[in-house]
Amino acid sequence: MTRKPGDGRTTPAPASPPLSSAGFLLPGWAFVPGETLQADRERLAPVKALVPARFDGAVPPRHPALRYGLALNNAGFFWECHDVLEAVWAAAPQGGRERILLRACIQVANGNLKLRMARPTAAARLFGEALAGLDELRLRRPAGAGSGFADLFPAAALANALRQAGGDSMAAPTRLVAFPLGPET
Repeated sequence: MTRKPGDGRTTPAPASPPLSSAGFLLPGWAFVPGETLQADRERLAPVKALVPARFDGAVPPRHPALRYGLALNNAGFFWECHDVLEAVWAAAPQGGRERILLRACIQVANGNLKLRMARPTAAARLFGEALAGLDELRLRRPAGAGSGFADLFPAAALANALRQAGGDSMAAPTRLVAFPLGPET
């Protein structure tokens, strides 16, 4: 609290902009098509600029853009999550496990956005596609003891969260899905 000069009343101190778990400022608002005019691209641009043209071998699980994108979803910035993770996906090795997992994460964020927009049928389709991608990831075992994003991310926990959001049928998802984040993701 801060005091107003001369009158003894207090006013709340100005709040600092919130930081994500990745240490970057969260957007000033969540972009929702049809509700807001535009996204807060000014906050996303510096993070997206950290993404290389191509990742060598695998996407590092602690890459700041990846961590920020995942944190955006969990903070309710679903469109922004998609935007950042799409940049990471584009730089991921072609045909690799990271691209499969990133695509599933992008679909989860889009499904969450559709739920926010009161479009449960679209959310169900996207959550179903994400589950299919996670199943594909499970079947494509890593070549060795990998240390990339797809090797360390708790994909089974995300699949369980998707099933709990709307059941195995995904007929009508009832809640948003957060990414299970730990020290490696």
